[in-house]
Amino acid sequence: MKKICLVVFAGLALGSCVPTQQFREVSDKSNKLERDRDRLMLENEQLTVENTEMKARMDFVDQQQQKFSEDSIQMKEEIDDLQQEVNQLTRKYNDLQASHEALLQGNARETRRLLSQLQTAQEDLQGKEDRLRELEENVMSGRQDITRMRAELEARNAKLAELERILNRKDSAVNALKESVSRALMGFEGQGLTVEMKNGKVYVSMDEKLLFRSGSYEVDSRGKQALKGLAGVLERNRDVNIMIEGHTDDVPYRSGSVIADNWDLSVLRATSVLKILLASGNISPDRLTAAGRGEFQPVEKAKTAEARSKNRRTEIILTPKLDELLKILETN
Repeated sequence: MKKICLVVFAGLALGSCVPTQQFREVSDKSNKLERDRDRLMLENEQLTVENTEMKARMDFVDQQQQKFSEDSIQMKEEIDDLQQEVNQLTRKYNDLQASHEALLQGNARETRRLLSQLQTAQEDLQGKEDRLRELEENVMSGRQDITRMRAELEARNAKLAELERILNRKDSAVNALKESVSRALMGFEGQGLTVEMKNGKVYVSMDEKLLFRSGSYEVDSRGKQALKGLAGVLERNRDVNIMIEGHTDDVPYRSGSVIADNWDLSVLRATSVLKILLASGNISPDRLTAAGRGEFQPVEKAKTAEARSKNRRTEIILTPKLDELLKILETN
């Protein structure tokens, strides 16, 4: 809230035509996009972890499949043994039945004994057949489980592969953007300007000496020339959001009629750069955000003149839009 108030104050002082509500919406949208990107990177890491876990699970499935194959062989042997027992019992049953028929004329005790043996043989035969059916059902169920688990793993891998392809395309686009920016600003690198890529973004850092006089927020001619070259690249790359951050050193600013402190100075410098970019190219204003960081994000913490000089800078952060990744995550 404090930051917004400062921006409003600065805008009123400068006679800016950017409404406070529009600035807040742009700032909120930029913050949301950064949170979305961080969330997506976290989710990508989580998906990578899940893929690792699924691979481990697949290894477990392969081990289970190997065990299943070994069990199947053992079951086949058991089935063969059971079949042999069934055949033996069938022969025994037939023998008993023949004996029973031969001894129908014999005494009642022998007949009851043979009948008991015949009943036991039938029950044993039925038990073996039931066991045989149970083993066959277990084999079928095991095959279905393996098929289902493979399908789940393939679906998860397909989703992860699609996300990785999109991230690779985004990385390629960021690399291409960095190269375009470097070419456009080639004459300024080493003169207070650096271009680098980190965390999926392109950072264009301009020292105070390239843009402003000490304590001023008006961009000098050399700085305007560099910003015009950058504006041309940004005009061609429409799927890139632009955050402009002003940074100061930790030396207190001597309060004046317009600038109260380092917060004010950093905001006014960021806004000045934003306006030059808008004036130098056909860039949609909703892509740009200006922010003042004051002295609170130094690149060097030493209390030396050299360190403070490095901290007095303006950073232009170029972030590719992540709409394509968001759509994939929403549909899955």
